[in-house]
Amino acid sequence: MTASHPATQLRRFVTRAGRELNFTALGFGSAPLGNYLRPLSEAESDSILAAAWAGGLRYYDTAPLYGLGLSEQRVGRLLGSHPRSDYTISTKVGRLLEPCAPEDVNGVIFVDTPQVRFVYDYSYDAVMRSYEESRKRVGIDRFDILLVHDVDAFCHGSRAASEARIQELVKSGGWRALDELRSSGAVAAIGAGVNEWEPCARLLELVDPDLFLLAGRYTLLEQAPIEKLFPQCKARGVGIVLGGPYNSGVLAGKPTYNYSTIPSEIVERVQKLQAVCREHKVPMHAAALQFVLAHPLVVSVIPGSQTVAEHEQNHAALAVPIAPAFWNDLKARRLLHPDAPTPIAGER
Repeated sequence: MTASHPATQLRRFVTRAGRELNFTALGFGSAPLGNYLRPLSEAESDSILAAAWAGGLRYYDTAPLYGLGLSEQRVGRLLGSHPRSDYTISTKVGRLLEPCAPEDVNGVIFVDTPQVRFVYDYSYDAVMRSYEESRKRVGIDRFDILLVHDVDAFCHGSRAASEARIQELVKSGGWRALDELRSSGAVAAIGAGVNEWEPCARLLELVDPDLFLLAGRYTLLEQAPIEKLFPQCKARGVGIVLGGPYNSGVLAGKPTYNYSTIPSEIVERVQKLQAVCREHKVPMHAAALQFVLAHPLVVSVIPGSQTVAEHEQNHAALAVPIAPAFWNDLKARRLLHPDAPTPIAGER
């Protein structure tokens, strides 16, 4: 696993303030390390992170939500043994963690979490407090990237509720806190981590982000952001970290889409993608990772890994040869947006 492997190729991004960040093409999304749907032992977590580091991954994303602090602690244990200049790390704000009674723990899709609950709060004081508490959990002096977490309808139930959270962020000083942290050099970049592209477009109207972590909305399965959001990001110099490249599992052979059951229309589209993959002898998960990295706005793709084998599969997927005929066939069958960039043979 050398530096020439496609997964470890560096992608440089220059922030609004002129600071340079280095991302590996394949980053590490650490939500699964928060005991996503099943508990992981500390030894399991350590082995997965050790494999990621040994494989050359140098960008790590985490958040207070993931395991209600577990993910940040586990990622911090790995990174604490390496020089701070050797990696890039992002975490998120918008949820504070508070001690609570056992029955009030609200880990949602995370199990066996600490006895705390999260409380949404996008105010100035909450952002500053969240930043400091995350620094302590990870055990580092600074983050490279700080992202507003989940100001979307996916989490809050409606487009109106999403807008209310965005307004809270802007009017109660949350974004001002982020901007102060960026201006002071405490963080190099700020932005948002969401499950929908629409909040990103809205934030571009109101504030000045450096990056968006967009989960599941630009994938082999769906490319809606290419119409409106991505042109706006290009014009503003905003980069994209691509989370959820498998649409929470369906593009990697798992029975979930958006962390739930798979709708019939999605099943049909996936079956069509699978048929083309079979014809060209291309693993669908490899096509999914390589496709998103072909877009020039994407600085890193961060599939989650909950086992060493999953990490190794993701790592190997980026080196799978895929001929141009495969991508041309997908477009001919209208399974990809006609304007979506596709990988160039020999350049992954």
